[in-house]
Amino acid sequence: MLSGQPNSLLAILGPTASGKTAHAIRLAKSIGGEIISVDSRQVYRQMAIGTAKPTLEEQQSVRHHLIDTADVDEKFSAADFQRLADRAIQDIRQRGKVVLLVGGSGLYFRALVDGLFSGPAGDESFRHQLKTQANTHGPQYLHRELQKVDPHTANKIHPNNLVRVIRALEVYHLSGQTMSDFQPTWDSEPRYNFRAYVLKLDRQYLYQRIETRVDKMIEHGWVQEVQDLLNAGYSPLAQPLRSFGYNELINYLDGRTALDTAVEQIKLKTRRYAKRQLTWFRADQRLKWVDPEQLEDQVLSISFSQ
Repeated sequence: MLSGQPNSLLAILGPTASGKTAHAIRLAKSIGGEIISVDSRQVYRQMAIGTAKPTLEEQQSVRHHLIDTADVDEKFSAADFQRLADRAIQDIRQRGKVVLLVGGSGLYFRALVDGLFSGPAGDESFRHQLKTQANTHGPQYLHRELQKVDPHTANKIHPNNLVRVIRALEVYHLSGQTMSDFQPTWDSEPRYNFRAYVLKLDRQYLYQRIETRVDKMIEHGWVQEVQDLLNAGYSPLAQPLRSFGYNELINYLDGRTALDTAVEQIKLKTRRYAKRQLTWFRADQRLKWVDPEQLEDQVLSISFSQ
């Protein structure tokens, strides 16, 4: 096991476009590892280009888990991720392989290693009211309402992520407390021992990588991927299709914006998403920041020295 600790996991985290996939695959080959994707969008089938999903060749070179797990119109939560990841970890270990968590979803990572958020139970009637307001005024309206009562949580959630915005408002409505108030209950003994590395890139270099990757995604057929999803009958209101990139391309396909404008909006929102990811990672003092080119040496010298 890593560092001689039971239940220990190795995690490679980082913002979008930081090169996690390539570095993780190279590392997995060196240490006999299998990858569990810690990504809230790569779990969906039919969403490959826009989520930068590992290619079939990459998935064949190193076994991946929790990719192509759900259909676009299925609900998939942090609890679902935790349950399936626990199962994958057990399977990987039983076959004598090293578990390698790879991704950029801080929420999914913490759900797995620390446990699920312990807020109040849901209120279906209140959620219905909020969904009606969102349909009438748009998701940004609810996000502004959340900003008024819980700006700390609102700053961590994209305005189009209606599920998480509604949950945060619901928690406040039911308890009079914010999601942040419940945070200490999330910081108890971790479910797994782990060693986690965050890929450290210069901010401007990261933004350049984002710009280049979005352009390549468009060249590789992202627009057609979105059109195929709509042709397959998936609602543009499905939560995965409301996420950045897909939402803008749906607006283009519906004639509400030009392609160049949509692409620029995607680049801007992706940069903002990367900034939120970095903020999340910096808040967790247990994570070790590392130059991507030194990742393999760091892991081999520290984690496998015992």
